[in-house]
Amino acid sequence: MGSAEEIQMEMHGWSVKMSISRVLAMVTVFSMIPGGVLSDIRGTKGLEAQQMAQGSTHLHRRLKRGWIWKQLFVPEEDPTLRVIGQLKSDSDRGEFSIKYILSGEGAGDVFEIDEYSGEIRTLKKLDREEKAFYVLQAQAINRRSNEPEEPQSEFIITVQDINDNVPQFQNEPYVSSIPEMCPTGTTVAQVTATDADDPMFGNNAKLIYTILQGEPYFSVEPKTGIIVTSWQNMDREAREEYLVVVQVKDMLGLSGGYSSSTTVTVSLTDVNDNGPTFQHHLYTFAVPENAAVGTTVGRIMAEDGDTGINARMTYSLEDDLEESSTFIIRTDPVTQEGVVMLAKPLDYETKRRFVMAAEAVNDHVDTRFLPLEEFTDRTTLKIIVEDVDEPPVFLLPLYEWKVPENAAVGTVVGSVSARDTDTVNNPIRYSIDKRSDTTKAFKIDPNNGTITVAKALDRETSNWHNVTVEAKETTQNHLSSSVVVFVKVLDINDNVPRLARDYQPYICEGTQAGQLIQLLNAVDPDDPVEGHHFYFSMVPEKHINPNFTIRDNQDNTAGIVARRSTFTRKDRTQYLLPVVVTDSGSPALSSTTTLTISVCSCQPAGHCPTGGVEALALSMGVSLQTLLGLLVCLVTLTVLSVLMLMLRRHRRKQQEGLEVEVKELELPETVSQKVLYYGELGGGRADLDFCQPVVPLRPHPRRKERRLRREDVRASIRMSLRESHLIGPEDDVFRQFILDRLSEADQDPYVPPFDCLRTYAYEGSGSPTGSLSSLDSLELLPEQPIRNSRPCLVRLTPWYGGGEEDTIF
Repeated sequence: MGSAEEIQMEMHGWSVKMSISRVLAMVTVFSMIPGGVLSDIRGTKGLEAQQMAQGSTHLHRRLKRGWIWKQLFVPEEDPTLRVIGQLKSDSDRGEFSIKYILSGEGAGDVFEIDEYSGEIRTLKKLDREEKAFYVLQAQAINRRSNEPEEPQSEFIITVQDINDNVPQFQNEPYVSSIPEMCPTGTTVAQVTATDADDPMFGNNAKLIYTILQGEPYFSVEPKTGIIVTSWQNMDREAREEYLVVVQVKDMLGLSGGYSSSTTVTVSLTDVNDNGPTFQHHLYTFAVPENAAVGTTVGRIMAEDGDTGINARMTYSLEDDLEESSTFIIRTDPVTQEGVVMLAKPLDYETKRRFVMAAEAVNDHVDTRFLPLEEFTDRTTLKIIVEDVDEPPVFLLPLYEWKVPENAAVGTVVGSVSARDTDTVNNPIRYSIDKRSDTTKAFKIDPNNGTITVAKALDRETSNWHNVTVEAKETTQNHLSSSVVVFVKVLDINDNVPRLARDYQPYICEGTQAGQLIQLLNAVDPDDPVEGHHFYFSMVPEKHINPNFTIRDNQDNTAGIVARRSTFTRKDRTQYLLPVVVTDSGSPALSSTTTLTISVCSCQPAGHCPTGGVEALALSMGVSLQTLLGLLVCLVTLTVLSVLMLMLRRHRRKQQEGLEVEVKELELPETVSQKVLYYGELGGGRADLDFCQPVVPLRPHPRRKERRLRREDVRASIRMSLRESHLIGPEDDVFRQFILDRLSEADQDPYVPPFDCLRTYAYEGSGSPTGSLSSLDSLELLPEQPIRNSRPCLVRLTPWYGGGEEDTIF
């Protein structure tokens, strides 16, 4: 025999060539095996193909082999671990020479096989709802040769279903609505339940629906779960909502099955099966006679059992035309009430009672449920007018008069009139509200209401006057009312015209005769009815103006025109031109304005470049060059004054610095003032001698008042010491500074000789022994080794504010 791979290839080739009739015959043969033993067709095919491939010489060795097993089933939810079947090869003789191997879904986890007997056992309980069947593969191997006795075969273990699941309703909760008065059999809703059990095995998943609550109004189809009405003429006004409880059972409702229930909420929607109905046949209201138009007199309500659009209604009033127009009724869209409102003013003295009919009609009618007349209802309204004490009433709602602004004081403007509408007819007095006539331009006769001018009027100040006139009863409640009087002040020609602005015309030196120089406009505070019309002219003179003329454009404007073309600034810098403006009033008024026309050196475009400066110069009677020269001189004087002031301050600060450097010190009287001398000898040796006493220092009479404090002296000395290190001993500046200070000390009799103090302050940093000054310290300085065996200077106690002892060398 060849290898396993060659056998499989031969089997495949054989199976392709084998006819359909051959396969059917083989299936028939294996199905006839007694005891329900089945043979694996694929395994048999492989054996036959292997034998055919070996040729005719091996036909006498052909063996009949195949898998033998029963159909395998396992019930779900079975906790018992048991044998569910056996796989066996027909070559197994019971000698345990065959090893059975199981693989595939659940092998080793859910199922296991006895490798000697081929028995298959369950390892745990199964759930069909999780997995309904398992596909596994089995293999038989010869233990001696470790060769497969049978080719690998595939088989299925089916999980048998049991009724272990409760039916569940879908899409909960259920809510439905149907119209009221619907016929019997109207579909309400459909409930749907599912069962996870196997619908193909027994009755585990076969469901039946029943009604637990909701009869006799509703019923349910047992198999479909469709809920229908079983009661006719269900009225929403009687009951609006129903709760229907539906139960579902599996096992066709037999005992031992599972069940569950759900609730269906059924609401009845409204239909217009009710008409409006008034609760009273007569409604009575009272309203005062002074109620304003639009006042609500009362509300009426027609009850309607329906809701929403079916309850909407419209109210109307029915009576004679006059009375119905006095009141109106409107429907409140929220409350569906009829609101009775006043449409016209009332008068108790004229009519004291109104009677009318009110009607309510549904907006939407449905004749399927009620006849048309049932959707209308009527009632009666009685409205009583109450008498009240009313204020006086003016004959007109407002008054408007006109008066000229030149009306004399006492001129009658107009008259107002009011009356008391009550039966008593109280007398009335008139007055002007002071808040409306703050200027007190008018006054009124309190008895007859005549208004006259109280002071002169001016239309330009106020062209309208709004005066409030009050009429008040003189008895009882002193009720009052007011009216507005509009007084328009008419214009008269009482203002002269004038030029629109302050013109500053100029004429260029190259202007030609007849050229326009300036366009003029005029204004007038008056407001004539026919509008303004101004006339421009020149002041009449004995001789004609040879320079300029005025051209009236007849449109309230005029132009200044040059008469000649020889204008130069050398000849004349400015000209005066009087302009007369006259209005068209009656009588006509005029004004004269003198314009100053300046001569200017203009740019090619005609623009005067120096503008305001040249105009200012010309108005002062000087030329532009003269004005600029004056400005330059003024600036120069200002700069020189500032420089002199700065120089003076600098010298003053310099003098104060010298005075501070001298530093007069205040010494006790018991201490003799001594002067030390520091000299420089040749050969580079510094010899120190005792400072010989000199005459006592006399205080300077002027410096006595500016004596410095000792702390200021110390600070100045420290600053000098710090600055001394910046200048070398061989520096020319240093040498010159020393010479200058010596010269000042020699020439000033009030300054001590320039000795130790100044020399030590500016001795520099070139000395190998360091600084000899003790002015910066109160302590004894350590001695420095020098080539001279003579003692060095230790400190100058009297100069630095120490004790009263003499200076030691």
